[in-house]
Amino acid sequence: MKFFTSPRTPNPRRVAMFMAEKGLSGIEQVSIDLLSGAHRSAEYLQKNPFGRLPALELDDGRVLCETRAICTWLEGYAPEPNLMGDGFDERAFIEMTDRRVELHLFLGIANCVRHTHPGLAVLEQPQFADFGASQGEKMRDTARWLDGVLATQPFVAGQRFTIADITAFCALEFGRGLMKFRPGAEGMEHLQAWRDRIAERPSAAAPY
Repeated sequence: MKFFTSPRTPNPRRVAMFMAEKGLSGIEQVSIDLLSGAHRSAEYLQKNPFGRLPALELDDGRVLCETRAICTWLEGYAPEPNLMGDGFDERAFIEMTDRRVELHLFLGIANCVRHTHPGLAVLEQPQFADFGASQGEKMRDTARWLDGVLATQPFVAGQRFTIADITAFCALEFGRGLMKFRPGAEGMEHLQAWRDRIAERPSAAAPY
């Protein structure tokens, strides 16, 4: 298998962290330079016509794209430890939480960064600074909700570590670097404490 990734990008980091939690260390990584436009090369577009990362090329030559789909495949390929739910009931509630985090925290941070950071202008044309700023504020509404959730339970989706924690952690780390967002500095002490605990997991340092 080949894992197509790019440094400092949050979606590939989600998959890399997921793989690390599964103990899948033997998958070849192929780095794609976004800033140079390598994701728009004819060679890469044959693998993913949308020119997005990450992508996972399977041993039979098929290419699986979209972060959640890749993780779903990996969950079946390496079932333990379980990260997406055991049985329909737990799977549904973990997916609900993961989607909430992805749509309202992760995408808010991504939109804010892509539309306000000058270094990403090459990837986002045109940039809409007002939209980016508003996304940064809306993201904070979700962060405050999540802070309240984590005041009552140890992990994002409940009592154990799941894919929802990976999505939330990679979102916060992306915002930490390019938005300078620190939950603790904005009164979200539970979210900050959770982030600091997750950062201590070996998978948080997984290369990608």
